[in-house]
Amino acid sequence: MSKISKMFQVSSSSSSSSRPSSGSSSGSSSRSKHRSRSSPSPQEAINRLRETEAMLTKKQEYLESRIEQEIMIAKKNGTKNKRAALQALKRKKRFEQQLTQIDGTLSTIEFQREALENATTNTEVLKNMGYAAKAIKGVHQNIDLDKIDSLMQDITEQQEVAQEISDSISKPFGDQFDEDELLAELAELEQEELEESMKNMGRLPSVPTIKLPSTRPSHRATSKKRVEDDHDMKKLAAWAS
Repeated sequence: MSKISKMFQVSSSSSSSSRPSSGSSSGSSSRSKHRSRSSPSPQEAINRLRETEAMLTKKQEYLESRIEQEIMIAKKNGTKNKRAALQALKRKKRFEQQLTQIDGTLSTIEFQREALENATTNTEVLKNMGYAAKAIKGVHQNIDLDKIDSLMQDITEQQEVAQEISDSISKPFGDQFDEDELLAELAELEQEELEESMKNMGRLPSVPTIKLPSTRPSHRATSKKRVEDDHDMKKLAAWAS
């Protein structure tokens, strides 16, 4: 029998021995009903489960260390002291069984704690959703659907009036001309301008027939100039002698 089961048996026996007599049964029943009504809060239960998890985790660490010690004792004795080695292995088996039980208990506690946390979260979410629903209901109580329809019709009419005003303002004043006619007239003007340019290109100036004087002196003029220069030099030489 494990220590946990022994503890439960001791607590049950003590509670049975400490039960009140039949004379005070009415008072005890009222107190028990009061206790059952004042159930613990989810947060308190979650904290208790976390404390239990921490306690069992420490117990796991202790059992694991004891298992390692018993293995070392069994190895140390071996064939020298077979009895001591077997006793160490038996203790190791018992510690392993307790460790397995604690693993299962921790899994159950963890599942219960997660269920409580989820229930607490769901309760808070539902509470907030209830507040939001009440707020929406209070807002809608001050709204008349007939007034909304009338308001939307007024808005639509005013939008149509505004569009008509914008269309009227955007229309230009003065005479209106056909754009196609203006483009055709512009094309005719461009054609006339092109034809006039072609006629001007056909009237090119004629080439002059007068022979222009050459800038280079002729050979005859050059020889004549040399003869005159020689004659002058001869006169100068005669005068000097």
